[in-house]
Amino acid sequence: MICIMASRQYGQFCGLARAMEMVGERWNMLIIRNLLTGAQRFTDLHRGLPAIPTNILSARLKQLEETGLATRRALPYPERAVVYELTDYGRDLEPALIALGRWGARTLAEPRPGELVTAEAVAMSFRTAYRPEAAGGVTAGYEVRMGDFTLRLQITDGELMVGIGPHSAPDLVIERLTGHPVRELMSGARSPNELLHDGSMRVEGDPALLSRFAEMFRF
Repeated sequence: MICIMASRQYGQFCGLARAMEMVGERWNMLIIRNLLTGAQRFTDLHRGLPAIPTNILSARLKQLEETGLATRRALPYPERAVVYELTDYGRDLEPALIALGRWGARTLAEPRPGELVTAEAVAMSFRTAYRPEAAGGVTAGYEVRMGDFTLRLQITDGELMVGIGPHSAPDLVIERLTGHPVRELMSGARSPNELLHDGSMRVEGDPALLSRFAEMFRF
């Protein structure tokens, strides 16, 4: 049963109003964004959202559980940890988050003072930049090393899955060495050949897959 606290009700019989009652509180959408990468412990979530007070994070997770968007479970021995993850109902929000992220990305240039670039944020940027129409029939795995973190991208028959951590069997490894070559590649500001020859990135695997990457991920 989905529970919505009366204090967060808008008094409107409208799907958008109902959605905002469930996810409109500050931080909720970013918590959901982070959980799209997979199950996370409380400490993982706080690490990915370092500006959120722990009491607010606890409250928001409780709200997401009450509304049926997230659940928690204990990992089997010997982990002895509790993780939070999205329910199927919660994962249904992914297209809406992608659309909002793509809309909001229009205002992005350089990070503002104090803004962090997290693994979860970059994972979301890959989701928002993905162009499935350019990936028809493609099956390929990418490992993208960004310095402080690594992301894995798996495209299977044109369907994208994004995760945090190394890929078990990548067809191409893309490693940032200096600057922002992945962002430049995805924005079309520079070509794969330019980035490979100026030393800002290196690849392991079939270099032709870098050009395909630039076609499939484009801001």
